[in-house]
Amino acid sequence: MPARQRNTCQKDRGGLRLLFLLLPILFTLGYWCGAMTWLKGALWMSRPHGAERQLLGNSQALMKEQTQDFKQVATQVYAARGSALQAVREVLNGHAVQEEQTEEILQLTEVAIKKVLESYVLMPDWALEAIGATIDEERTSKSYGGEDMMTWLFSLLTFLPANPPETILQPSIIPGDCWPFQGSQGHVVIRLPARIWPTAFTVWHISEAVSPSGEVSSAPREFTVFGVDEATEGTLLGTFTYDVHKGIAQTFHVQKEPPRTFDYIKFQVQSNWGNPEYTCVYRVQVHGRMASDDTCEP
Repeated sequence: MPARQRNTCQKDRGGLRLLFLLLPILFTLGYWCGAMTWLKGALWMSRPHGAERQLLGNSQALMKEQTQDFKQVATQVYAARGSALQAVREVLNGHAVQEEQTEEILQLTEVAIKKVLESYVLMPDWALEAIGATIDEERTSKSYGGEDMMTWLFSLLTFLPANPPETILQPSIIPGDCWPFQGSQGHVVIRLPARIWPTAFTVWHISEAVSPSGEVSSAPREFTVFGVDEATEGTLLGTFTYDVHKGIAQTFHVQKEPPRTFDYIKFQVQSNWGNPEYTCVYRVQVHGRMASDDTCEP
């Protein structure tokens, strides 16, 4: 066999071997991710439904109970990570992977597990309609097109009718299932189900791969987040950039520790990725912890 062909075959075998070794790791991470999604959904959906759920969702007692549920789940899952890492080690040892490579892979696997925990358990979403979060309509930009011909045009382009701002409080990330506002600048004020110390925010948008138009120029780009109350201008929590070249869900931590808790969060978009007509916001999550009163230190 010619040397070039032999080298090519060796590279192919090496690539397949590496892929085979990574399969158990990918399976492990997929299992954890799926488990976290199920657990999170179970915690939210085990609550009463309809008006009763919304009524209870606005009570601080329920918020504290749900926060405690998340902490308990996080503790149990974090304690079980040793079993997952041991399973990965056994698979790697069974395929004669060198000890140095094994340790490196295990370290990367543990980092990935911690990220899953942070995303699905340790950072509950306070901007979720299912637990009582709502939109302050009077302090929110109008939806793109209103009730005129522009609404019909937007519906034609996205295959869906223009959605209300409440759309960003729901977990669905289906192409076109977003809240559109006119132009590249707009804002939404989210009323939280309880006063919280905000610590981070997660913004979602679909990728080019699933976009009906094949591009995502309507995605938010530069945005600012404020903590606000009924009659205040707001406390700046940070200015951020959503990068469409990265993951569809991007988490941004507050740039300055807030001085107190807030009832409302203002999400203000300052620019998008080039669409001159409208901007689409798919989902905004608010992470943080609840405090009993404003005299507590963060």
